[in-house]
Amino acid sequence: MNEMICPAGSADVAALNPRERLVLAATRLFCSHGISATGVDAVLREAGVAKMTLYKIFGSKNRLVEAVLEEEGQRWRDWFLPALMSGPQAPREKLDRIFPLLKQWFEREDFYGCPFINAVGEHDKSDPRMRELALRHKSAVLQSISTLAMEAGAADPVSLAHQISLLMDGAIVAAMVTRDPSLAEVAAKASGAVLDQAALKYPSR
Repeated sequence: MNEMICPAGSADVAALNPRERLVLAATRLFCSHGISATGVDAVLREAGVAKMTLYKIFGSKNRLVEAVLEEEGQRWRDWFLPALMSGPQAPREKLDRIFPLLKQWFEREDFYGCPFINAVGEHDKSDPRMRELALRHKSAVLQSISTLAMEAGAADPVSLAHQISLLMDGAIVAAMVTRDPSLAEVAAKASGAVLDQAALKYPSR
């Protein structure tokens, strides 16, 4: 299984280049302590990199934050989407995988919630950059869910995908707050009811 989001992998730090060490260190610290609470000096100590190197590579802390979100978003999608979409199962069965997969993520000791949700929550709401990054990530996930919903025969696959996405977001936030992975099972029941109500043409294989 690919490493999931927060923190990134268990790579041999000594073998990484300065950029990779900075992103790895920032990911660990941002996820566990928060972006605003993590100063540049803490990232530098964790990464073992000079301040001049950080500013030469990224230019600013904000650019480092963006790099972390982009790379961790890709890492999470590389895990979640193939696990969701692959195999010969019927589309409805694949849709039913969503919350068991999220439960796997919630059960990890390094689960700190969704970095995109956390970043948008922490940052200046008048700055669109964090929202743009979050929406790009969400759009990729929504597209896959919408595709499955369409293949399952949903009358309005886009709306159905958004309904499921809202349940996903709620489960992620609730699991982060409570540290209770079983909330994924509660969300799975709600998702099942939504899918049943959608009267899919191809509910099972």
